[in-house]
Amino acid sequence: MADTSARLLALLGLLQVRPDWTGAELADRLGVTRRTVRNDIARLRELGYPVHGLRGAAGHYRLGAGAKLPPLLLDDAEAVAVAIGLRAAAQSTGVGGLEESSARALAKLEQVLPNRLKRQVAAVHQATTQGPRNTDTADPDPEVDPAVLVALAAAIRDHELVRADYRDAEWPLQVEPYRLVSWQGRWYLVGRESGAWRTFRVDWLGLRMPTGRRFAPAQLPGGDFTAFVLRDVASTGWAVHARITVHAPAATVLARINPAVGLVEQLDAETSVLVTGADSIETIAVYVGLLGLDFTVTDPPELVARVRALADRYARAVACDRIGP
Repeated sequence: MADTSARLLALLGLLQVRPDWTGAELADRLGVTRRTVRNDIARLRELGYPVHGLRGAAGHYRLGAGAKLPPLLLDDAEAVAVAIGLRAAAQSTGVGGLEESSARALAKLEQVLPNRLKRQVAAVHQATTQGPRNTDTADPDPEVDPAVLVALAAAIRDHELVRADYRDAEWPLQVEPYRLVSWQGRWYLVGRESGAWRTFRVDWLGLRMPTGRRFAPAQLPGGDFTAFVLRDVASTGWAVHARITVHAPAATVLARINPAVGLVEQLDAETSVLVTGADSIETIAVYVGLLGLDFTVTDPPELVARVRALADRYARAVACDRIGP
């Protein structure tokens, strides 16, 4: 009976992985005969699972929509990824009612998670801080491997050094990990490398084998990991950066931006410099126009070209010869 139950669970899991399976494919994956597959499909139907079958040369089985949601079978990586996503949604989504629904779904999932997976999810939660909302860019969110988040969270919890490749670094870095910060669809790691505090984009990290080496944790100056990331990202954490001269006092510029999106330096009583960045030149070119202030762009050349192209496009949009009678 135990073998039959295990096989039914395996069969249900296969039907949830992809829409259509032939009887031969299921028999091969489960290591049984087609007749056994047919019998197991019948048992699933008796239990209330809507398994549809199509006969003939193109015959296949498909798990349909039922009157209620059937149990989902997730592997370890899938379960951890779903739990991390639900926890993030429960904390801040901006969609009315979604936070409460996400929290309920997370509670149900955590109730059935094995202890070893609960420990992984808890480590990510305890190691993570949320950045401010309403500072999104138009750039697509980078993909972050949940397994990397789990590994970093465990290293933070255990005060274990991590060794990783990092974007354009010539050799692997050895980092003391302290905190994960989730902000604008991106994940950042605050850590110390060669004694200096730094912010690392998690999607730019390539973890190597665990070091197994512990470190004595230090205190971040100021103690605010989120503020540290916001300051650091403005000057180092984007794919592209720019220094834009704004013809207005620093106080005026700061009143019109979220401090998270850039640093403002006062040049004189009527001029300041905005140090900002994004994952694309296009995003900087668009968002600097939203300041509602005069500005001058001299570098990088790609940004100058993009601003000029946008200026030409807007000028054509209001040209007199485009206006009808």
